[in-house]
Amino acid sequence: MTDKKVIIATHDGMFHSDDVFAVATLLFLLDTAPVLTAIVRTREEDLIHKADFVVDVGAVYDAEKNRFDHHQEGGAGKRPNGIPYAAFGLVWQKFGKNVAGSEDVAALIDKSLVASIDSSDNGTDIYKKTFADVGPYLVDDYLHNIRPTWQEGTETLDARFLEAVGVARQVLKREIAHMQAFVAAEAQVCKAYDVAADKRLIVLDAFYPHEKILASYPEPQFAVFPRLDGSWNVKAIRDDVASFKNRKDFPESWAGKRDSELAQVTGVSDALFCHNGRFMAVAKSKQGAIRLAELALMTNS
Repeated sequence: MTDKKVIIATHDGMFHSDDVFAVATLLFLLDTAPVLTAIVRTREEDLIHKADFVVDVGAVYDAEKNRFDHHQEGGAGKRPNGIPYAAFGLVWQKFGKNVAGSEDVAALIDKSLVASIDSSDNGTDIYKKTFADVGPYLVDDYLHNIRPTWQEGTETLDARFLEAVGVARQVLKREIAHMQAFVAAEAQVCKAYDVAADKRLIVLDAFYPHEKILASYPEPQFAVFPRLDGSWNVKAIRDDVASFKNRKDFPESWAGKRDSELAQVTGVSDALFCHNGRFMAVAKSKQGAIRLAELALMTNS
């Protein structure tokens, strides 16, 4: 560590998820650099001008000069899917590859996390509610609730901002780990699909993140893979992994049954459990799990 100080400037007042995640990303970027880092929350032009990085304030987007605001007239561009960039997305666009370790991982994280945060900050709807009075609880909601309430006053705003940045760093850390694992698993899952005699049933030799990969093929209906406790899962494949609509359900007669009751109805001696939602079943052995999947493929319900 040297005495060189890098200044990250963002706006003061109430914080939002995009400035929180933008700062968290820059801190990741600077973690391995021999520098001291200072975070300045301000709207004073002279302080903004002196900063090495400026996010979500300043009315300038210039990636070359590390200026990442999107509030100026005309904004700061949109993704190919139409979601506008906010501060997080602008920072990620330039530095995501360095932070995530590869372009592939950075692109996946933009879809899974960054674009969602940007859409919220820009007022772009990406969810359709099923129930008028209930919606998903998002990381955006949690970071919002780190802010002080109207009853608590604003004296702790800067401290709460740093707390929120710490949460965002942990979210980013785990998102990067999981997306790196996803990329590493993709070849194994695709190989299992390639060698499968029946493309409707894919048998995996490890607990790979497989749902999105298998959903990209038209045939798979069930995946078999080992569980952490040594038993084996059979999982229904869905076209949309965010939905609960299976390509094929397990038989209705299996729903909610366990152990000997499930073994009796299926004829699989080591069958352990079938979920009420008919999207998952468990057997003690790999062969038992494969047999449950084969039976499910032969039924009409």
